[in-house]
Amino acid sequence: MHYTLREHTADIGVEATGETISAAFAAVADGMAAAMCDDIPTGGTRFDIALRAESREALLFDYLDELIYQRDVRAVLPVENEANVTEEGREWYLRGSARGVPLGELMAREIKAVTYSEMAIEKTDDGWRAYVVFDV
Repeated sequence: MHYTLREHTADIGVEATGETISAAFAAVADGMAAAMCDDIPTGGTRFDIALRAESREALLFDYLDELIYQRDVRAVLPVENEANVTEEGREWYLRGSARGVPLGELMAREIKAVTYSEMAIEKTDDGWRAYVVFDV
């Protein structure tokens, strides 16, 4: 599981890879956290996430949007993200968790929103690749 932050005009992109689609989703979420904070302290408590969507792109969007929502509601930075992505029938499901580090314990930059702009999720020879642009 790996991510890279990419410059994107006034926004920021995260390119992530993983052996599985689940690992790629979690890597994008970790990349989003890295875009918000350089040094992540220990501590915080884990919280669960469960989502469903009609496509894997919609699921990735909803997953990242939920993490941003949790950041705002819980006042935490979601890190050490774990995701289990499955396709069941015509729907996609994500069950996962994140460690929420209290925002008061770190210096964080704001990401306003996840976008569909240039979003990509694709199978590669090495696993999966995902690319997402965030509005900062």
